[in-house]
Amino acid sequence: MTQPRWLRNVRPYGSHAEDFLIENGLFTQRRPASSAALGATDIDGQHQLMTPALVESHAHLDKTLWGQPWRPNSAGPTLKDYISNERRVLSEIQSPIAERAGALLENCIARGSLTLRCHVDIDPDFGLRHVEAIQQLRERYSDLIDLQLVVFPQTGLISRPGTAELMREALVQGVENVGGLDPCGIDNDPVAQLDVVFKLASEFDRGVDIHLHDKGELGLWQIALIADYTERYARQGRVMISHAYCLGMLPWSQVKPVAERLAKLGISLMSSAPADTAVPPFLALREAGVNVCLGSDGIRDAWSPMGNGDMLERAMLLAFRFDLNKDEELAAAFDAATVNGALALGCDQYGLEIGKPADFLLMPVQTLGEAVVSRPVRQVYRRGELIAAQGRLLESRL
Repeated sequence: MTQPRWLRNVRPYGSHAEDFLIENGLFTQRRPASSAALGATDIDGQHQLMTPALVESHAHLDKTLWGQPWRPNSAGPTLKDYISNERRVLSEIQSPIAERAGALLENCIARGSLTLRCHVDIDPDFGLRHVEAIQQLRERYSDLIDLQLVVFPQTGLISRPGTAELMREALVQGVENVGGLDPCGIDNDPVAQLDVVFKLASEFDRGVDIHLHDKGELGLWQIALIADYTERYARQGRVMISHAYCLGMLPWSQVKPVAERLAKLGISLMSSAPADTAVPPFLALREAGVNVCLGSDGIRDAWSPMGNGDMLERAMLLAFRFDLNKDEELAAAFDAATVNGALALGCDQYGLEIGKPADFLLMPVQTLGEAVVSRPVRQVYRRGELIAAQGRLLESRL
């Protein structure tokens, strides 16, 4: 039990100033901002913009080289080249997963992400070592961030004997989501891969998150197939398709019927707003009712030296990519980095409403649009307590 305290003079989503009462880490009351003197335990919001915490919907903590000496990218041109290069690079790194992933996780928290979905590699060559390391990391930071895991068959599922058994074992150990990767492009057997993924998800009552890089009509066909499996195995509202570049490669007239089906089934899309390939058409998909969220994907790893774990910057990249410059469009980009991610990840205890956990950001800007454009320094609160400011976690656990 903690002493009740008022968060004073803040502007939720940039609206008029209000006060919030925080009790036992929850919002319990809100009122128009009072002009009374601050109490001894009150938080002075200083008329700052107040938002929910950011949501990182797709990251690979176990792969990161964060905090390591600079390493030039040495991958070949194809997806399989990148996968094999990554294995070589990680085999040469002496720093343990917990050290690299922990440093990156602290950075994500300091920039305001208090919910994060992490895809974790499994492979017959190293078993569940990555899963076990990230589960230990989750325990260490459980009071600061909600960390959700996806078991990810990076090198293939059907094409790598023993991988399906490892996936099952990871689910037994508590991993929340079943992952997949390019059912056609990696396994060359989409029906067999999706059979395994959705049967495991149904048996263990877990979510599904499938990387889909396959392009054009082949990719679109797989999205329709994933929708079929979602309906067949009653996974509505619990499926994510990550990347889905194909949706940005084909005419909207061809994409629209598939988009309408995604909306009906509650299948979310994750984009990292990349610069080098087609991107699912954000505004058109939003208009069709599809939930589109944002993720960093790889951050400073063997795939790319880019990325900093700042979801406000990711929202800016989305806005930049689609030339979003109206306030309402920039607010939609902000939603992709917050409420859309919370919906995609099934986080029902999220937001600024009464009864929700007091996880929020304070920023010295006027509007959501200004926050996306300027990516200001921010104060990060977890259950009503300040845990990060000026881009740094107040108490490192490394």
